[in-house]
Amino acid sequence: MPSLKEIKTRITSVKGTRKITSAMKMVASSKLHHAQVAIQNMLPYSNQLEHILKSFLISTPDASSEYQMAHAQMKRVALVVFSSNSSLCGGFNNNVIKLMLQAVEEYHALGVEDITIYPIGRKVEEKVDKLGLKKGGSFLDLADKPNSEDCRQLAMKLCEQFLHGEVDKVELIYHHFKSAGSQILQRRTFLPIDLSTEAIGEENDRDLGSNLATAKAQEYLRKKKAKEAGERIQGAKINDDFIVEPDLETVLRALVPKELHLSVYTALLDSVASEHAARMVAMQAATDNADELLKELNLQYNKSRQAAITSELLDIVGGSVNN
Repeated sequence: MPSLKEIKTRITSVKGTRKITSAMKMVASSKLHHAQVAIQNMLPYSNQLEHILKSFLISTPDASSEYQMAHAQMKRVALVVFSSNSSLCGGFNNNVIKLMLQAVEEYHALGVEDITIYPIGRKVEEKVDKLGLKKGGSFLDLADKPNSEDCRQLAMKLCEQFLHGEVDKVELIYHHFKSAGSQILQRRTFLPIDLSTEAIGEENDRDLGSNLATAKAQEYLRKKKAKEAGERIQGAKINDDFIVEPDLETVLRALVPKELHLSVYTALLDSVASEHAARMVAMQAATDNADELLKELNLQYNKSRQAAITSELLDIVGGSVNN
């Protein structure tokens, strides 16, 4: 049995750790709030642009984009993988890395050997370097400070490679933020772009009003999602009375790159919010575990102290009787 001093030292250590995890939980909660606000400010513009673009392309018979044309053969693939720069966020980074490796194995099975990884975040970049995979650059700053302009440049680079035949397919691997307690790992095709109207509003299921990862919040999200699904009009009615100026090609050349840019930026914001939510939940769990451990240690300390007092009293009583 450990001595009283050892138990007391461990209690002090656990209390110090609990203070750290509790503070990290509050910091993650604050950062999550800012990330949610960023998504909330971006969504109206993104949703409206998506609806206008896809409705316009579907309703105009001659409308088509070079970004939606699949290549005849798939020999070169690019994967844009979103992770975090720091750890202590549960299985957030490990899940992203596992899905990336699964995607690489699937393409290898299809005979695709030229796979380029665009790692956004230190954790996935370190894994790519360790495995010796082909890397398309370093984007460590984006994981900590989401920047629309940097996302636009990355989207433009991928689009140019796709148009010039340097890449046949581009995929995004990231966590889709639904609520503080639910982040869905996704693997989505970026290029060739899907311009069907069936997917309009498909990812507008975020709960941006709460930082609580509770069962009650989960139930609220499920009800909200069911309500929106019932109100959504499949194959939405499309206004086909478009007046195109100056011409169809110019309009498409301006709209499609904006939509692709927003896809990358949205994935980044989703990933950042998911990271903070995962860290908040992990630190809350660590704090709860520290509380339970403190209860056990205090009970053990009190029992040991009482046993020591009883032993001393017995020695005193025994000595008095002998005298």
